[in-house]
Amino acid sequence: MRATWRRLPAKLHDAGWEPGLVVPAADGSPLITDHYFPRAEGDFPTLLVRSPYGRGLPWSPMYGMLFAEQGFHVVLQSCRGTGGSGGALDPWRNEAADGRATVSWLREQPWFNGTLGTVGPSYLGYVQWALAADPPPELKAMVVQMGLHDPCALFYTDGVLHLETALAVGAGMTYQHQGAVPLLKAGLRLHRRLRDITTGQPLRRSYVAALGDIPWLDDVMTHPDANDAFWRGTSVAEALDRLKVPTSLVGGWHDVLLDQTLDQYDRLRRAGCETALLVGPWTHTSAVQQGWPEVFAESLAWLRAHLNGDPSGLGSTRVRVHVGGDDGWRDIDDWPPAPAVTPWFPTAQGHLTEQAPTDSAPLTSFRYDPGDPTPSIGGPLLSRTAGARDNRTLEARDDVLTFTGPPLTEPVEILGPVSARLTISTDTGHADVFTRLCDVDPQGRSVNICDGLGRLRTAEQVPSQVTVPMSATAHRFAVGHRIRWQISGGAHPRYVRNLGTGESPLDTTASAPVRITLHADSALTLPRSIGLA
Repeated sequence: MRATWRRLPAKLHDAGWEPGLVVPAADGSPLITDHYFPRAEGDFPTLLVRSPYGRGLPWSPMYGMLFAEQGFHVVLQSCRGTGGSGGALDPWRNEAADGRATVSWLREQPWFNGTLGTVGPSYLGYVQWALAADPPPELKAMVVQMGLHDPCALFYTDGVLHLETALAVGAGMTYQHQGAVPLLKAGLRLHRRLRDITTGQPLRRSYVAALGDIPWLDDVMTHPDANDAFWRGTSVAEALDRLKVPTSLVGGWHDVLLDQTLDQYDRLRRAGCETALLVGPWTHTSAVQQGWPEVFAESLAWLRAHLNGDPSGLGSTRVRVHVGGDDGWRDIDDWPPAPAVTPWFPTAQGHLTEQAPTDSAPLTSFRYDPGDPTPSIGGPLLSRTAGARDNRTLEARDDVLTFTGPPLTEPVEILGPVSARLTISTDTGHADVFTRLCDVDPQGRSVNICDGLGRLRTAEQVPSQVTVPMSATAHRFAVGHRIRWQISGGAHPRYVRNLGTGESPLDTTASAPVRITLHADSALTLPRSIGLA
């Protein structure tokens, strides 16, 4: 670890390892657990890390050894049905009960001093929220890194399936706990067959040839409604509204769970919970790779402050964010910082202007063909292609609209949520709209900053207005750069393609192209804090 990350703090203790402990789950199933500890005299607080991804790389060195070297007992446990633990994996269903059962086991250990913290990313964040729904009295601090509290929102936006994410999660949950080689082979099979899987008609179970039969994934892909009984009890959002355990949140501007992280911060703040927020220039995976020195330092400081009573490592403000374009960090008091909101409007000439239109007449149109769906480039994905990417190839397509502002004579800085208000009409009544904010440099390179997708539910040829949240960002457009608004009918295979018929893509084999018309009163709304007068 220290050869990979050169900015980690010096270790305070040698670490020991006690592998293969058996902890009874709520139903009595054996949960296989490894115990890491400082080889030193004295009482040390305990960190609970529960994972469905195995207990080897990267969890053992990054969470077991590194935190033990800093003076913590670390209990690294495989969730039910994974990593040798008994029972069957049923994602999101058993984590609260099994977490409480593990705390009961901890109380019986001679080295447990009654002070408990939790830490971990992704699903390892969900298990923390599940435990916090009824927090044990020993729980004194949490560090949720790129974590989810609402599984349905991980897989769906406005009823549209996050297809590539669903497949990646299916591969990770099924194979990672088996070891690096099975995961690598599954990833290669998925990569080779991704086009066949994502364009299969019908789409249902098209992944089986690459990933095998995954019943819970089939359930996820066939239940788009968040109010469906399938999702009942999986969201632990209500726990956030009453939690009092001090919680540090970590996110990335290109993380698939950024919106959930920001929602967690907002809910905890409104509940009066002591909360900190760190958002870096990361994807879901790069936060614990390139970003690990910052993430580890922030997590360690929070745990020391609330488990050891040592606040010396905490920052002076509640929120720290990385500002893109400026390539620097900004300490701010709260999020979002409530800047002025500025609308930008498209013109028929492809420009982007702050001058409002005088009417809502049709402006321009494009044809979206589900047989040749508009591809996804970069953004919040779970693959190596995630993050900020050059969009010029995408923007050269006939089914992508771009509206570009003039070269800036002053820098424009935006901090907060971005959204689009679109007036759209279609010739079929069935379409999606994907909208993206880009930064165009003087050489013409167009780099994505944030984006969003909305589903249109309109009558044929009747204009309909839809507001599309485009997540949030902290970005500085430099002098000479241009602001670009990109609009298309989808981003495949990131999102399941709209087949233009109104039928579920899971079951139908029919498709129809659609003409999408943008009207002049559409607007891109930016939370501008510094910039043009």
